[in-house]
Parts: sequence; C-alpha cells; structure tokens
Amino acid sequence: MKNLGIYIHIPFCVKKCDYCDFISYCDKKNLIEAYIEKLKEEITNNLDNKEYTVKTIYIGGGTPSSIDSKYIVDIMNTIKTNVGALSARNTNKEYQTAPLNNDTEITIEVNPGTVTENKLLDYKNAGINRLSIGLQETSHKLLKQIGRIHTYEEFLGTYNLARKVGFKNINVDLMIGLPNQNIANIKDSLQKIINLNPEHISVYSLILEEGTKLYKKYEEKQIELPDEELERNMYWYVKNTLENNGYIHYEISNFAKPGYESKHNVSCWNQEEYIGFGVAAHSYINGARYSNTTNIEEYIRNVGVLSVRDAKEEYQTAPIRQIINNSYQIIHEIQTKEDMQKEYILLGLRRIEGVSVQKFKNKFGENPIFLFRNELNKLVEENLIIVDGDNIKLTNKGLDLANLVWEEFV
Repeated sequence: MKNLGIYIHIPFCVKKCDYCDFISYCDKKNLIEAYIEKLKEEITNNLDNKEYTVKTIYIGGGTPSSIDSKYIVDIMNTIKTNVGALSARNTNKEYQTAPLNNDTEITIEVNPGTVTENKLLDYKNAGINRLSIGLQETSHKLLKQIGRIHTYEEFLGTYNLARKVGFKNINVDLMIGLPNQNIANIKDSLQKIINLNPEHISVYSLILEEGTKLYKKYEEKQIELPDEELERNMYWYVKNTLENNGYIHYEISNFAKPGYESKHNVSCWNQEEYIGFGVAAHSYINGARYSNTTNIEEYIRNVGVLSVRDAKEEYQTAPIRQIINNSYQIIHEIQTKEDMQKEYILLGLRRIEGVSVQKFKNKFGENPIFLFRNELNKLVEENLIIVDGDNIKLTNKGLDLANLVWEEFV
C-alpha cells in the first residue's frame, strides 16, 4: 500500500493577518456549518479506497481553532469512518472504536486568542497528536504591525494549556524579516521559545504578497523592511542558535528535536501523494496536481465526486475535460516522468541532507548525476550545491540563494 497524506482546509479566521494571501475569510461565519457538512461529504466521497495507508493528516487554514471544536471532532470522525488504514484493525465494524494508528501524525494549526482548554481536550480526544501554534514574534508592537490578534502572553497561555492537556508534540512558528524587526527582537523571541522547549520550530521569512495589506503599506512607503543582509543575519542567527540548543536543521525553514521532524512536510518533500479537502485545497495523486475552487460559495454548492481511484486510473490518459466535469476543480499539472524527476530534485534540495542519489535511482531507475549533469555542474561551479557521496545538497551559499538553485529544475 502507498502512503497518503490528507490536508483539511478550514478557511475561517477571526481577523485576516496583514501579510496573509491564503484563502481565508473573517466575514463568513454564517457559512461554517454548511461548509463543514460539505467538507465531510467530500471526505466520504473520496476516501473509499483501500490502496493507501494514511500517514499524516494536517488541518490548516485560515485558523482551524477559530471554529467550534465540535466541527473538528466531526471531521476526524468522518475520516476515521472512511479510512480503514487509520484503525489498528481493518474491519468496518471497528472503524468507530479502534484506536488511531500510533504512527499517524495528526496536526492542527491553532492561534493564540482562539483556544480554550476544552477545545484542546476535544482535539486530543479526537486523536490529534500534534499542534502548530502561530506565534510569529514575541514583541507586542511587531505583532500589532503585522495584524496579529494576540499577544505573547496569550501565546504563552495557549502553550501552557496544550502541555496541561497532554500534547507532547508542539510546533511554534517564528517569522523573520518583519517591518522594524531587528536582531535584538529575534534574540528575545528565540530565547523565549527555546526556554519553552517545543519539539519543533518553523522559521519563515516574510514574503510580501501582492494584494495584501502589508504589500500596500510597503508600496505606499508606510513601512520599511529589513534589508537583505539583515534578514540573512537573522536567519543565520536563528540557525546557529537552534542547532546549539539541540534542534536539528532538517529543512530550509524547519528545526526539530530528534525524532520530531514534521512527517507531513517530509512526505511532501519526498514527493509522496496527498489529497486535500475543502475550498482551495490542493491534491497530488499519480503525478497529477489539482485543486478545489477558491470560492467558498461555489465549493458549498458543488462539492465534488472525484475519487482517488478516478485520479489514479484516468489522469494519465483521459482529456482534462473528461476528468473534471464540474467547475470547482482545476487541473494544474499532469506530470511526465521528466517533470517528476525534476520536481523530486527540487523538493529534495529543500532538505538539509539533500537528495539521495540511491533513492533517486530506486524511484526512477536512472542516475540523477548523469541525468542532470549540466544543471548540477553549473550549480557546483557556482558553489551553490555540493555532491557529497550519495547526497546532492545545498552549500551554505545555496541556503541563502536557494531560489537560484530551484530555478534550474523548474
């Protein structure tokens, strides 16, 4: 059986952050109940397949913790009812009572200011075993400047509640390159996070996306961003500090205590298949990438019937118009073998350990060093990558200029 990741999109928020360009809504609370019903219907229609073992479930948004936890419980029960691979035993009568497979990583994103002890207990009792908490910064002033609704103290309350109810796998998000942010801010945030001893820390550089409030403020010169040198200094300070405190830098933006690397993300970087449910959710099945509509009203009207089996059997041969016979799903790519090979290299180079030559050979039956000799030779000469035994990986310079590396395989 093949591994499968599941992504669930909860598009509701209390307030949209000024830098956010994800599909999320802070003014459509009246649609929550109808949306969840259609989401459960989509899950039921698409998880009737015994060829896959569910390896990970990731509930993201939006802000999943902004809605009543009963909806999250309903979603989890729907998944457990329809996926035998989640249960310890594989018979229909036991779906509702069998415990989740201990190896299945189930994550939910939560934001401070939207979490209660009862919500966290509901999540844990439903089988969720990993939390990802959006902190971003510890400075209240900087948080307010980027449109976050919480304070550091509220984050601390959320974190301590999570520990109290028994969560033993917690990720904390940190952002660098924010308006008016400096090294002193980073040092303060990082030390406070390290003192809490979370199992995982994600560190993202701010990217200004066109159409966001922060982008408009930047265009109108209302804010200034740290220059590239300062932003890179922030990144390397974070990297060195976390490594000195026992965290493994396993992907460009991710650090983990040993054994706590995000299985969901690692699966994606290993080019394993996943299926997304909900508005704007993306899927990758048998070399085909497709997504649901970004319009929530259209999603609620036209929840689809495309199944994993349909994708597996038809994507490679049927015309797109025969595969997608509704308006709410969009095909983005149907990969050739060459497309998959290039993407495998690109995704693998996100990881600090890089791409295993042997694993590439096992997957595709060809040697990547020969197959991409021109691209690799160029990148080696530019000191952006190194070919070290079985691994092709980024150099320190490559970490700073990763986009230039990835462009060679797009």
